[in-house]
Amino acid sequence: MSEEKIRVLIVDDIPETRENLKKLLYFETDVEVVGAATSGEEGIELAKQYQPHIVLMDINMPGMDGITASEAITQEVPFAQIIMMSVQSEADYLRRSMLAGARDFLTKPFTSDELISTIRRVYEMAASRRAAMPMPQVAGPRVEVAPGGLPPKAGRIITVFSPKGGVGCSMIAVNLALAMQKLTEPDGKVVLVDASLQFGDVGVMLNLQATRSIADLASQIEELDSYLIETVLLPHPSQMKALLAPPRPEMADLLTPTHMKSVLEELRHNFDYVIVDTWTALHDLVLQVLDISDRIVLVTVPDVPSIKNTRLFFDVTEALEYPPNKLVLVVNQADRRSGGISVKLIEENLKHRVAAQIPFDDRTALVSINQGVPFVLGDRRNPLSQAIFKLGEVLIKDLEQEEAVAQAEVKETQTRARLGRLFR
Repeated sequence: MSEEKIRVLIVDDIPETRENLKKLLYFETDVEVVGAATSGEEGIELAKQYQPHIVLMDINMPGMDGITASEAITQEVPFAQIIMMSVQSEADYLRRSMLAGARDFLTKPFTSDELISTIRRVYEMAASRRAAMPMPQVAGPRVEVAPGGLPPKAGRIITVFSPKGGVGCSMIAVNLALAMQKLTEPDGKVVLVDASLQFGDVGVMLNLQATRSIADLASQIEELDSYLIETVLLPHPSQMKALLAPPRPEMADLLTPTHMKSVLEELRHNFDYVIVDTWTALHDLVLQVLDISDRIVLVTVPDVPSIKNTRLFFDVTEALEYPPNKLVLVVNQADRRSGGISVKLIEENLKHRVAAQIPFDDRTALVSINQGVPFVLGDRRNPLSQAIFKLGEVLIKDLEQEEAVAQAEVKETQTRARLGRLFR
């Protein structure tokens, strides 16, 4: 942590609360309370005067409330990070706070540890951005040119989706991301995004503590860049990175389809493969993710309800005019001995080739999920691991061939343009 003290401004109309907050922070050697305001109006003036790193803002105050004061401070003192405080924890309060520019939300009463950890976390996120901003950046759209005058290679977005719940999408997404990290070593860069915003399980399956999440980007979406993205990614021992879902279901409302598109497009510029886990719904946000994906890993299982829903989803993608090769059909829990429908019959019914079959092994899958250790990190000879690695190889080969064709077409176009100028 920096030797600079974290300057904190307290804004609360209740004297006892102001004094309690001062006492809680008094013995923290890296924190300095620079002022305490009794109203929203005074809070704005003290923020301009003291330029605090952190503003602890009460949401309900007579006169100017915390929402209005936060909006003003965000405009007047851009580097001040707002932490909203309230006895109410409803989703509406949280959403309004984030839209006003707040970086976090504390529900009263909170403990000393909760207060200090929140202040330090918000400060560190802002400090990373402050350190990054002086670095030279090219304004406007990216204009890098790869060797040979060809456009740079963009990362590919692969979304795992199923129109039927409970078919193992999250398990496949987590293990597929890790497999693709292994398959592209040592230089490959893979990130896993949990876009199941209300009840995402990626953090649990990877045994990662959700200290940061995609919700932290909602209030800073206009400032989004690679440095800001890096502050919310969580590293996994495999070298893969993860962007987790919000820690509470109501925080999903903070993210719009446009937000999700911006986040994924930024990740595309920084990673070779962006693997996205979604939830089972054709919600606007999910449709936005599917629209910008290069490949959709469509998961089904060999039973009638799942196949029926998958057929309906194919009808939807046809109406959306998705190219057929965008959909990669995967049959999970495939086991000829279980009495399920055969892969051949599934292909005939859906009129689409099955790209991969993942065998039924509930014991391995369940142990993996409960321990937070994905099975692809264990025995590579296990049939489950082999199936996931095969799926990863199919996707990498397919996308690399598509990239080669695209680059060849660009090169041919450039050659024709040069010849046209020469002969003119």
